[in-house]
Amino acid sequence: MSVSAPIKFSVKDYKADLHNDWCLGCGDFGILTGIQMALAQLNLDPDKIALFSGIGCSGKTPHYIKAYGFHTLHGRVLPVATGGRLANSAVTVLAMGGDGDGYGIGAGYFVNSGRRNLDFTYIVHTNQVYGLTKGQASPTLSKGRKTKSMPEQNIQDGVNPIAMAVAAGYTFIARAYALEPKYLAGILVKAIQHKGSALVDVLQTCPTYNDLYTKEWYEGADLPEKKSRLYKLEEHGYDGVVKDPADLDEIIMKKAAAVARSYEAEPIPTGIYYQVELPTYEDAVNQRIPALAEKPLVEIDTFHRDVDPLLEAMR
Repeated sequence: MSVSAPIKFSVKDYKADLHNDWCLGCGDFGILTGIQMALAQLNLDPDKIALFSGIGCSGKTPHYIKAYGFHTLHGRVLPVATGGRLANSAVTVLAMGGDGDGYGIGAGYFVNSGRRNLDFTYIVHTNQVYGLTKGQASPTLSKGRKTKSMPEQNIQDGVNPIAMAVAAGYTFIARAYALEPKYLAGILVKAIQHKGSALVDVLQTCPTYNDLYTKEWYEGADLPEKKSRLYKLEEHGYDGVVKDPADLDEIIMKKAAAVARSYEAEPIPTGIYYQVELPTYEDAVNQRIPALAEKPLVEIDTFHRDVDPLLEAMR
C-alpha cells in the first residue's frame, strides 16, 4: 500500500479569490503578502487557520486569505480571538487590526490579552491614522504632528505599543515594516511558532492620509546620506530572547532593554524586542479541565460532560 506524500502548500494556496480594494500603494498589501508567505513557510493547512480582525482598513485582511476568517467589532478582535483559541486549540489563530482599533478603543483588551498569555499572534497595522474614517490621528501619532488629513496638530502624546506590550505581559514582542514582506514573514514565522501571546507591530504606510510617515520617509530619501530610518536589532548585536525563564533578573534586564529600544525614534529598530517561554493560559485551563488537554472543546460533548471533577476543583 503506497503512502501519499505530504501536501506542500505555496503562497498562492492562501490567496482568496476576492478583489483587493485597498488604496494603491497601501502598506496593507505588504502585510498581506508577509502573512501569506509566513503561512506557506510553515506549511499550515488553510483548513487549520483561523483569522480574526477588527474594524478599519486592516479588518479586511481575512477576506483576502484562504482560511477561516471572522471580521469582528471595533476594538473587540482580541476577546473574540481568545474565544476562538479556547474553543478550538487545534487551529492556528491570528488576530489583526489597526493601531486605532488595537491601541485605542481596544487598549483594555490589548492589556488583558497580554497578561493571559494565550497561544496566538496579534498583528497590528500601525500607520498613525484612522484610514477608514478619513485620517484622524490614531493613538500612535506623536504630539505636535499634523498629517495632510488633519486640520490641526495632534494635541495628545502618542502611545508606545512595544512598552505597553512589555508591561502587559506579552511573551513575544516584535516590530517589522510593511514594505519588507520577506523580513516581516520571517518575524511572523517566529511569532506563530512561539507558544504564548505574540505581538507583531507592523509599521505601515498610508499614502492616502499620512504624508509624514511615507515610503520615502522610512527609506530616508530626504536625508543627505539617503540612509534608511529603520535598522534590524539582530544586525546590531541585540538579543531580546530570555535564556532562563526562571531567572527573574534576566527577565527584568531583557524587558528593560526592550522598552529602552522602543523609544528610539531615528532610526527605528525592527526585529524581536523580547521573547520568553512561559506557561500559557491554555496550560492553566487544561490543568483545571483535563479533558481539554486530550481534545479541543469543539469536539467535546459538553451537554453530557462530567462536571464533578470541575466542581471538586472549585471547592
